[in-house]
Amino acid sequence: MDIHFLGVGEACDGNQPNTSILLKTGQTETTGRILLDCGFSVPHRYFSLKPDPHELELLWISHFHGDHFFGTPLLLLWFWEMGRHNKLEIAGPPGVESKIIQTLELAYPNLLPRLGFSLRFIEVEQAERINIADTMFQAAYNEHSQPCLSLRLEFQGKTIFYSGDGRPTQYTQTLARGCDIIIHEAYGIEDTTPGHGSITACLEFCRITGVKQLALLHMQRDIRLQAHKFIEKLAKEYTDIHILLPEKGTIIKI
Repeated sequence: MDIHFLGVGEACDGNQPNTSILLKTGQTETTGRILLDCGFSVPHRYFSLKPDPHELELLWISHFHGDHFFGTPLLLLWFWEMGRHNKLEIAGPPGVESKIIQTLELAYPNLLPRLGFSLRFIEVEQAERINIADTMFQAAYNEHSQPCLSLRLEFQGKTIFYSGDGRPTQYTQTLARGCDIIIHEAYGIEDTTPGHGSITACLEFCRITGVKQLALLHMQRDIRLQAHKFIEKLAKEYTDIHILLPEKGTIIKI
């Protein structure tokens, strides 16, 4: 499985696009069939890859902050312009259908009935295991300023944990155990920002859950500039964890 970091930034980062991850699960795919979050600056990153407009099967929305889902209307507009006809599944927390339709109507009035392809909305509840697009999904709420679902995604023996935004909870600890990689928001160095994760908390999260690979993203833009030095120091303490600080465009394989 290829994990393509389209963006790794927080909402106001002028250098790193909004956090978004594209998953390529098969050799015949051009770019990937599952997209995790789609904020303001994500669609143009996706378009630049020149994807097959029919390839993306599923869009996951972790929560309803603009830097995680306001790019969805533009993504749907591009699919329409490109003549897509395949169904697109959009999964996320309860309310995902009404939020997406409301946002689409505000951005491009009357586009929905003209799309030319169907949308299937899937509301995911905490702890529920659900098969979507031949992939097993399970979610749990973390600690954030609004309800946000962390995600465990399983496909062909590979397992990814993606936090969305927020701090770990006992529920997300259970969700992350046994995963191949944790991809987690780390807004600060320490837990100083309410409702947001941190580098140190993410490393403890890996230690508790026994996961050996950690990708850190959604850092506060100024902290990100000094993060490499801090991570180098922590790596000496957490020698059994491979710590990654991906940039926009980084691709890793698991």
